[in-house]
Amino acid sequence: MKGYNVLRKAGWDTHGLPVELEVEKKLGLDGKEQIEEYGLEPFIHECKESVWKYKGMWEDFSGTVGYWADMENPYVTYDNDFIESEWWALKQIWEKGLLYKGFKIVPYCPRCGTPLSSHEVAQGYKDVKEKSVIAKFKIKGTENEYILAWTTTPWTLPSNVALCVNPNESYVKVSVELNAKGDIIKETSEGEDKVSVKTEKYILAEALLSVIDGIYIIEETYIGTDLEYKEYEPLFHYATPDKKAYYVTCDNYVTLTDGTGVVHIAPAFGEDDANVGRKYDLPFVQLVDAKGEMKPEVTDFAGMFCKKADEGIIKKLAQTGLLFKTLKFEHSYPFCWRCDTPLIYYARESWFIKMTEVKEHLIANNNTINWMPESIGQGRFGDWLKNVQDWGISRDRYWGTPLNIWECEDGHRHAIGSIEELKSMSDNCPENIELHRPFIDNVTIKCPECGKEMRRVKPVIDCWFDSGSMPFAQWHYPFENKEMFQNNFPADFISEAVDQTRGWFYSLLAISTLIFDKAPFKNVIVLGHVQDENGQKMSKSKGNAVDPFDALSEHGADAIRWYFYINSALWLPNRFHNGAVTEGQRKFMGTFWNTYAFFVLYANIDGFDATKYSLEYDKLTVMDKWLLSKLNTVIKTVDENLENYRITEAARILDDFVDEMSNWYVRRSRERFWAKGMEQDKINAYMTLYTALVTLAKVSAPFIPYMTEDIYRNLVVNIDKSASESIHLCEYPAYKQEYIDKELEKNMEAVLDIVVLGRACRNAANIKNRQPIGMMYVKSEDTYADAAGNKVLGLPDFYKEIIEEELNVKEVTFTDDVRNFTSYSFKPQLKTLGPKFGKQIGQIRQILSELDGNKAMDEINATGGLKVTLDGSEALLEKEDLLIEAAQTEGYVSDSDSGITVVLDTKLTNELIEEGFVREIISKIQTMRKDAGFEVMDHIKVYQTGNDTIKAIFERNSEEIKAEVLAEELILGETDGFIKDWNINGENVTLGVVKL
Repeated sequence: MKGYNVLRKAGWDTHGLPVELEVEKKLGLDGKEQIEEYGLEPFIHECKESVWKYKGMWEDFSGTVGYWADMENPYVTYDNDFIESEWWALKQIWEKGLLYKGFKIVPYCPRCGTPLSSHEVAQGYKDVKEKSVIAKFKIKGTENEYILAWTTTPWTLPSNVALCVNPNESYVKVSVELNAKGDIIKETSEGEDKVSVKTEKYILAEALLSVIDGIYIIEETYIGTDLEYKEYEPLFHYATPDKKAYYVTCDNYVTLTDGTGVVHIAPAFGEDDANVGRKYDLPFVQLVDAKGEMKPEVTDFAGMFCKKADEGIIKKLAQTGLLFKTLKFEHSYPFCWRCDTPLIYYARESWFIKMTEVKEHLIANNNTINWMPESIGQGRFGDWLKNVQDWGISRDRYWGTPLNIWECEDGHRHAIGSIEELKSMSDNCPENIELHRPFIDNVTIKCPECGKEMRRVKPVIDCWFDSGSMPFAQWHYPFENKEMFQNNFPADFISEAVDQTRGWFYSLLAISTLIFDKAPFKNVIVLGHVQDENGQKMSKSKGNAVDPFDALSEHGADAIRWYFYINSALWLPNRFHNGAVTEGQRKFMGTFWNTYAFFVLYANIDGFDATKYSLEYDKLTVMDKWLLSKLNTVIKTVDENLENYRITEAARILDDFVDEMSNWYVRRSRERFWAKGMEQDKINAYMTLYTALVTLAKVSAPFIPYMTEDIYRNLVVNIDKSASESIHLCEYPAYKQEYIDKELEKNMEAVLDIVVLGRACRNAANIKNRQPIGMMYVKSEDTYADAAGNKVLGLPDFYKEIIEEELNVKEVTFTDDVRNFTSYSFKPQLKTLGPKFGKQIGQIRQILSELDGNKAMDEINATGGLKVTLDGSEALLEKEDLLIEAAQTEGYVSDSDSGITVVLDTKLTNELIEEGFVREIISKIQTMRKDAGFEVMDHIKVYQTGNDTIKAIFERNSEEIKAEVLAEELILGETDGFIKDWNINGENVTLGVVKL
């Protein structure tokens, strides 16, 4: 609608473990061994077929919600073209020296048999309750001396090769006495519990002696380095290390916040452990296999999933007397985001992209992006970049983009960057090679260094690399469509949920920085998660998940779209429930549609055709000019907000305008549409409302595409065959500065504020709206210039008349002083004045009771406080020191807000009371017309019986009543037609209506 050609290519992210897991389930397979027995080629075929299982559902969903994208020519990440573009990118990274093979501790899923990247790990944390262990490591050459070491992963203890202390902290050796139960004797022990049968000595951090629950004596004190190289006996004898092991090491990573200040070292299962292992040249013992199971050497627990071995290992330690204590603790632990298996930190050979090398470029490029909200871009995402880790990119699986590295037996490696390059270096590459396993695994090339055969390394790559390559790979860049890519990169705008800060947002920025050294998108809106009515995360297991198709069927796409726009800032969590959607639909869409329906009803009655008239601005009423001014202000402000990606702000502006158009303009202009004939004023009303409805539909089209299309096709296409066939093919409205009258809008805003306060006063006085009131006083800062150019307090007569009509008040008077109708009384706020003035509180209370309330309030409003004299000295009472009550003069009700005070004179004369009866009678007859099914323009007879007071009012006001309800005759003392009993202001009466 803004005149731009936006290429929005639909896309299918097709690779990765979720696909493999679904295929495994379908084929009844479990794990990598069974996949390879089944056959890799048929398995890959099944993966490719599985991808399209949800194609129809997704396309249907996209069409239902009104999401425009090219579904006919999508990019597909498993296509050779897409993969070839990724190979090109990987070769660029390789040639920059940023792609390397390393032996690292990685977060590893034993079920999926693959490591996870750091941004994948971030998606799967759960709070779990587990047991940690303090084990007793017996010091070599002693009978009863132990080092107490703490671990939260008991299953790693069989792979222990060292202990570690902080080199700079204080450690102690303590002696304790044990009773026959093996418990440390306490001060409070009695009887047998206090009888010592054994003495043991423990080394631990002095700051953590509280773990010893009993009496101890400190025998020696050390600094951590004093303990370095002290040897101990292993807890288990499942492994025979090939290097020196089982001694104390030192490292600053050891803290004294938990445990004993001593940690056990298993270099195969932790990054800190691995660092210590390299530093001290410790042996590498890894007694857990790639499936996460204990290896056969661990005879007591062989084949058991490592984390399930915890209980058995703890029991074994207790049996051998090497368990000091178990502690229950709750912590946040990572689980595989795909299969929900607990991850283990596991030493593996893996391929990495050296993101740490380009950290400063990542940060600089991120700073060019307009994040909505900024706090995520600079906070959550920015902090992630500052602590960025190398990207573990290889996956030991099957269905994914194969890593494009070939290797010969001499260790030479070569990165292939295109199919053409592969064929030029290979003697056995098929003409129509498919770039997937197992097909690509059979292709060999000649080593450019030694001439020997090179085979592709086995891994496939992280499918997040697929997603991050989308900007260029969707166009098969750089092999074709170079101009197309360059014209569409970087993207103007992307949007995804907050969890993608470490997923898609990151992979896009990472690859774009590596290849192009620029940000891949200019603007991003981060979306909050959708929650249930109680603020809980939706999940099928909890039974609180909403099926989107059911919700769309019940509410329609427009209503759901609108709910998310208007509910809250888009990056905050949204509580989704039917009631909230229905309320938004009623307030905005319902009001918009009812206003449109009102126009259509009367336009059809009058045969009004907007193409036969023009909007003649000079002939319009003030109300018409006000609506057009507001409309063009709305166009301007909504457009500005959308240009700056402020969706919620734009939606709320539209929401307010629809309310004012319906409940102010249309309600006040209703009688103009009822007028006979087609006078100029009626034409003005029709053209003004028609212009507002059509323009509003266009402004709202991006928000509610379906309803606005219906309105547009009926109001425009139906009468103008030359118009664009769809509202979405129209130009977005441009505001007309000449229609914007800020003074007019300001005055009408003041009117609306005064009317709101006036209605509040009516409610406070319990006076119905149809009961006329004689006088209302308004104090406000509004002024205008009269015909002579003099500054006059209040609003011009036209606006006063609107206020009088709206509030059913005979006269509105603007004044700069309403103190004749209100006053104020003051009492001391004891909480604040008591500590300040003590015994003088009684004196203050006396002074406050004698004040001129209005003058005192003037002083407080002007200075923020009140000066009083206490015992001959001046003292200041601040506003918060006072309890202030507004007192209203009898017969008047007042209310104030935002600098406006309204005072209603609630005294009613007999004439006003009778006029109120007339209004009520007219209202009841209009209701009966509607209930009886009469048309708007039908003429009627009215009957009345059963109440002489009402009869007399009918007689005195017959002409007014007849004119208002289109009655040709009033028949008093009998009933006929559609009959109903009423209580009108305490008077019971029977009325009847008959259509003529």
